[in-house]
Amino acid sequence: MLPVDPVKENYVRKVKNCIFSMAFPTPFKSGVRLIAVSKEVLEDILDLDLSVSETEDFIQLVSGEKILFGSIPLAHRYGGHQFGIWADQLGDGRAHLIGIYMNRQGEKWELQLKGSGKTPYSRDGDGRAVLRSSVREFLCSEAMHYLGIPTSRAASLVVSDDGVWRDQFYNGNIVQERGAVVLRVAKSWFRFGSLEILAHDGELDLLRTLLDFIIQEHFPSVDVKEPNRYVDFFSIVVSETAQLIALWMSVGFAHGVCNTDNFSLLSITIDYGPFGFMEAYNPDFVPNTSDDERRYKIGNQANIGMFNLNKLLQALNPLLDPRQKHLAAQILEGYPDLYYTRFRELFKAKLGLLGERKGDEELIAFLLHLMEKTEADFTMTFRQLSEITRDQLQELAVPQQFWALKMISKHELFPAWVSQYLLRLKSNRNDSDSERRERMTTVNPRYVLKNWMAESAVQKAERNDFSEVRLLQQVLQHPFQKHSAAEKAGYSSPTPSWAKDLRVSCSS
Repeated sequence: MLPVDPVKENYVRKVKNCIFSMAFPTPFKSGVRLIAVSKEVLEDILDLDLSVSETEDFIQLVSGEKILFGSIPLAHRYGGHQFGIWADQLGDGRAHLIGIYMNRQGEKWELQLKGSGKTPYSRDGDGRAVLRSSVREFLCSEAMHYLGIPTSRAASLVVSDDGVWRDQFYNGNIVQERGAVVLRVAKSWFRFGSLEILAHDGELDLLRTLLDFIIQEHFPSVDVKEPNRYVDFFSIVVSETAQLIALWMSVGFAHGVCNTDNFSLLSITIDYGPFGFMEAYNPDFVPNTSDDERRYKIGNQANIGMFNLNKLLQALNPLLDPRQKHLAAQILEGYPDLYYTRFRELFKAKLGLLGERKGDEELIAFLLHLMEKTEADFTMTFRQLSEITRDQLQELAVPQQFWALKMISKHELFPAWVSQYLLRLKSNRNDSDSERRERMTTVNPRYVLKNWMAESAVQKAERNDFSEVRLLQQVLQHPFQKHSAAEKAGYSSPTPSWAKDLRVSCSS
């Protein structure tokens, strides 16, 4: 239904008047091995028994060595605004769509290899991904799913002995790393930039074709025959983007590269690069070492969502009449309210607050202020508030094991916040302290993929020890439950001293 580039050769070029280009993965030359698989993705999404992952056919498929019979691998053409500036044609420079699978539930899932070789969109890249970034993507996409955040999923991770050269921190220190491939799955890989490139290049008939296809496939509440369908589509994207970023904030997640080509039209988290889960609470937290202007700091993500949605609206505008343009502009103006409403709901739940009370926003802001001033751990502060009793708080007797709360308790205004918090908890109707704690432990994770945890797993993986990759995969499938091996590994303890100044590279 969507046009494919008539040029079949695989060389870097400016592509026009199509959505995809044909491009076959480039197999590795040496030492391919399977590191990890997601049992849930294999069994519940792809209808495969886990034992299939032990076969040579499976490894050849997920590494890009073989393509399923009848499949035509594709690379997607898209553009985007990168760090606020139009970057023109981007596209899948190292990813191959190898098929769309309809499972037994009737769901369609797109299977995409990442790190599988060059495409017409590779620009100056080599089409590869390294073990370091692939471990992070595999672990984080699965971790986000179990945190309840819409995301692409990772089915498998393979590594090879093929060398890939990278300047990890863009400082001239080029080193050889190992190539790896992740099999990613999502309902769709279309992103804001998928529409932007067509509008920018004046391909309006194709823009209309792609939009109608996306609406037909992924937006069942929008009538594709309705004249206002593009406004209705935009309204949903605005609302769900606001919801997604509020969810990111509720777990302290910074995407790192919120370019329009990394924002999904289905409002799922995609393209895990230099992301980071905030440790010490800091609204200026930036995980990406190449973001010198701190454009994508965690506290600016909601504003960036607005910027990106505005660029999406600019792409839609050529298809809208004056009345529809006005309606769409009004919808975009409602984005801040949608975001802050969801943000408030999520943080009230994190504090165990029921119902609506005046002063709830101030109570949340007061706590975040104390956390910032004391550099308290974001994840563990909320988790320990979920575990401490009301009586312990009342007496300001914070047990030693609640180390994050202990940090905040040293602030002179902590007693004032506790007093306000306990007073607010009393207004929860028919709510016992045990019910509050049980409710809060279901929304405040004990474990998230902190950078030092991922780095520890990567360092071991580079020595062919994949035990921590598998441990983290196991722990992050149950982020709200205490796990003995995770406690032994220190995953709920303060950041170890060796990781205090850990940086995340954009080079992947």
